[in-house]
Amino acid sequence: MNYKKLFIYSFLLISFTTCKNSENSIVNKSNDVIKIDGIGNEKSWKNTHWLAIDQVWLGDAVKASDFSGKYKLVWNEEALYVLVEITDDVLRDVFENPLERWWDEDCVEIFIDEDNSGGDHQYNHNAFAYHIDTKGNVVDIIAENTPKLFNDHIESKMVASGKNTSTWEFKIALFDDKFVYGKNHQKITLAKGKKIGFAIAYCDNDNSEHRENFIGSVVVEGNDKDRGWKDAGIFETFELKE
Repeated sequence: MNYKKLFIYSFLLISFTTCKNSENSIVNKSNDVIKIDGIGNEKSWKNTHWLAIDQVWLGDAVKASDFSGKYKLVWNEEALYVLVEITDDVLRDVFENPLERWWDEDCVEIFIDEDNSGGDHQYNHNAFAYHIDTKGNVVDIIAENTPKLFNDHIESKMVASGKNTSTWEFKIALFDDKFVYGKNHQKITLAKGKKIGFAIAYCDNDNSEHRENFIGSVVVEGNDKDRGWKDAGIFETFELKE
């Protein structure tokens, strides 16, 4: 075996993988004021590349005409900003009560691990799993069978921007793992070099009693891919850059 050639090949492969992953794991700082209006026409958005929402976590593989999704991220000291473009042939808001079966209607789910520590967050705030419906209601659970509204954590706007297409824009305040629902907490000030655990997904329900598909942004190994709501270890690491 030619160990020299094997070493060079391994080094090049690792370097390529690292470069590819590092591009996707960087969040650039916004250089302008972002208005949360569901339009996404600011210079910061135009200068930021799209990332895919294309991993099937629940349900069958979907055709692009049924669903496709992509997102962008930027930040400033005040918040993390997310721009999402969804193509969905049927957009449904089913329940009048936002705390009723929120996962069975069309919604964007955003997963945030403020200190990128990973681990369990099923019934605690080591991380958050925010479900945002078409009206801007934000739901997460604080204990078993105890959903609560977190509308003060996320400002959002969804706008239908074309045939079967909607644009969602989010401004997200970050909180640490000491957060307790119902108590006053200081939001985290973001800074260059900070690492955040992040994933995003879309619940798609065209005409069924329960959601038909759950499509996420990260590859989840194993048979149980619907783990983001309890396991921050599946999130992708993003580093804030100038």
